Amino acid sequence: MAMILTFLKKYRIAAISALCMMLIELSVELLQPLLISKIIDHGIREENLSVVWLWGGVLVGSAILAFGAGIASSFFASHASQGFGYDLRDKLYDKVQSFTYSVFNRFETSSLITRLTGDITQLQDMVFMSLRFATRVPLVVFGSMIMALYVNVKLGLLLTVTVPLLFIFVILMMKLASRLFKKVQQRVDTVNGVIQENLTGMRLIRVFVRMSHEIKRFEKHSKELMKATVSAIRLTETMMPFVLLMMNAGVIAILWFGRKDIGTGQATMGEVVAILNYTLRTLGALSSLSWIMTSYSRASASKDRVQEVFMMQDTDTDTIQVDKHSDHGLDMGNRHAAIAGKVEFEGVGFRYPESDISVLDDISFTALPGQRIAIMGATGSGKSSLIRLIPRLYDPTSGIIRIDGTDICEIPSSQLRNAIGYVPQEVMLFTGSIRENIAWGREDASLEEIQEAAKRAQIHDTIESLTHGYDTMLGQRGVNLSGGQKQRLSIARALIRQPSILILDDCTSALDVRTEAALLEALTELSCTTFLITQKISSTTAADHILLLDEGCLLTSGKHEELLVRSTLYRKIYESQYGKEAEASNVQDLL
Repeated sequence: MAMILTFLKKYRIAAISALCMMLIELSVELLQPLLISKIIDHGIREENLSVVWLWGGVLVGSAILAFGAGIASSFFASHASQGFGYDLRDKLYDKVQSFTYSVFNRFETSSLITRLTGDITQLQDMVFMSLRFATRVPLVVFGSMIMALYVNVKLGLLLTVTVPLLFIFVILMMKLASRLFKKVQQRVDTVNGVIQENLTGMRLIRVFVRMSHEIKRFEKHSKELMKATVSAIRLTETMMPFVLLMMNAGVIAILWFGRKDIGTGQATMGEVVAILNYTLRTLGALSSLSWIMTSYSRASASKDRVQEVFMMQDTDTDTIQVDKHSDHGLDMGNRHAAIAGKVEFEGVGFRYPESDISVLDDISFTALPGQRIAIMGATGSGKSSLIRLIPRLYDPTSGIIRIDGTDICEIPSSQLRNAIGYVPQEVMLFTGSIRENIAWGREDASLEEIQEAAKRAQIHDTIESLTHGYDTMLGQRGVNLSGGQKQRLSIARALIRQPSILILDDCTSALDVRTEAALLEALTELSCTTFLITQKISSTTAADHILLLDEGCLLTSGKHEELLVRSTLYRKIYESQYGKEAEASNVQDLL
């Protein structure tokens, strides 16, 4: 908790002001029963109207002062808690952005969303409650006990004996409730995950007519959340009848013994009324413990979940620092001066974190600047894993990767990634216009540069045919575009970076042969080193080098003509796409 509360230091003046105003409000409220006792004993009983007017005026003035102090306390508490929540959420988001890919994959997306929203809100509410209410409750209770003893020691002891027992009981209940609310937050993660999957895959769900299945699945997890929440709230609520029973027993005892003491002259009517007033104030404070305990228990669970993210050490901070503090996130000139595009793999092996399965084994090859490297292989052969090592989304578990002769681990991630244009297999478009989506690759790009990138990606004419052209707004995840159009927009976004290394992860699968050929022809005009994962022989014929992978191993490599002669697997792929006759004729010509 200490680490989380460091974010409150920036707002310590507002926090201290809130506490000071609360103390003024509390002090005035604790004096009011004493003033009432004076009005009763010295004014009403003695029929002295001047005393009633005097202390009555003081009572009204004190009430106005308490009202003003309470409003000021709420204002300062709100400012401190909202600022605390903003800074904590901002810092947590920075932390998530700095994660290496392997660390990022340890968290469910829905869990990170919940931590950045619901958990931060819980902690934010805890700060406000602490400054405005939670700190006030124990002070009201102990202040009432002290004032009750000051008014009448004998009757005040009845209140003093009851309260400590109730506090011990409440603390034990809070510890139990904290464990239950941690389970509640985990159930929230699960429900959010189901919602995210359903909203993302809504079209697939409808096509497969699986609506009822998904509704039942959601109901199941939602019911588990409901049960967990009910169990936690039931625990917090069961303590209130016990607290009220004890406090009402104390009220009855005060009335019983107070009546006797008034008869014997050991107490006055005003003193009994004052102690009853303090008892009722204590009862009111303790009755809010259920609400406070629930909030603190939720906040305790949220604190653990937020702290878990902050405690992750495997981060890539240099990239996030560049993105936050540079004007455009990219330094195009320095990038080209630093990286030419030569890529060397030497005995590279790789397995995913927390997995014993080898994905890549002893991969070695060299890609010279400006060359096009095509990567082929069956599903699961390690193609995507191989190219993810180049921008250091993961680091190899063995071997060395060099860029321009330098070990990739010695190159700052920001410098390396600024020189790379990456088009993932799964296209991701953002909310905004087509122009904004292409310029997302380089924010300072001019319209002419955006159009040039779109032309090379073979999407310019399609964009121009739209009603609003480059200002056309995209639906969620580009839902109003076809698969091929989304792929070409994603390619344009990579090309606008003018990369030294271009990575295309099977991103031409939705393109027809003519469009793909035009795209590959346009890429020859670029001076970048290109890595192209593909299943199409038409994409490999013009490649400078072809890598043929199988189960994580590099079976063979070479040009199209070479592989047709010496690789059985490559010939089978060629035959499946062009037929036996074409394959035989092509091989015969080569021989």
